[in-house]
Amino acid sequence: MTRVLIADDQALLRGSFRVLVDSAPGLEVVAEASDGAEAVALTRVERPDVVLMDVRMPEMDGIEATRRICAETDVRVLMLTTFDLDEYVYSALRAGASGFLLKDTRPADLLSAIEVVAAGEALLAPSVTRRLVAEFARLPTGPVTRLDGVTAREQEVLTLIARGLSNDEIAARLHLGIATVKTHIGRLLHKLAARDRAQLVIAAYESGLVRPTAS
Repeated sequence: MTRVLIADDQALLRGSFRVLVDSAPGLEVVAEASDGAEAVALTRVERPDVVLMDVRMPEMDGIEATRRICAETDVRVLMLTTFDLDEYVYSALRAGASGFLLKDTRPADLLSAIEVVAAGEALLAPSVTRRLVAEFARLPTGPVTRLDGVTAREQEVLTLIARGLSNDEIAARLHLGIATVKTHIGRLLHKLAARDRAQLVIAAYESGLVRPTAS
């Protein structure tokens, strides 16, 4: 059973999400929070598998709450917001979130997203990847930082992850088996102390291994 905590300052939305999640086989809501500080406190007590986290909340916003939760626990955070703004996408993923969805996402897609994130994967849609690339394009460029312990082949895999390729696409591009690609990704996660694929994308750009291309 996947345990879910819902954090949103609007009681009506929390209630709607609770009904939806509790109606899905294999999912259950274990707690609700009305602000970021309460979300952090309840996560420490309840230890859910996934937190559905609103971005804009009083007392402590969802970005800061996510940063604290991810620093203290291995709980996965799925960000939810009505605001389709670049700054939130980058900040949420940089804080450690494993995914980012708009609140008008279809119910079935939201439930699927919870399962994906709970399984340890990142929910990184192409649109989110494009926003990350745009954000990094605005950052000052510098020399490539050493990725200590990362082999040449792993750097190739990391580069393709940052370009938004799926495991199957990476396997085809590098003429590798899918199991081999997954092994490389597992090693990258360990070596770079990354929580998931989203964090690998950030590491690739922040290290300078991958640079945004001009559009």
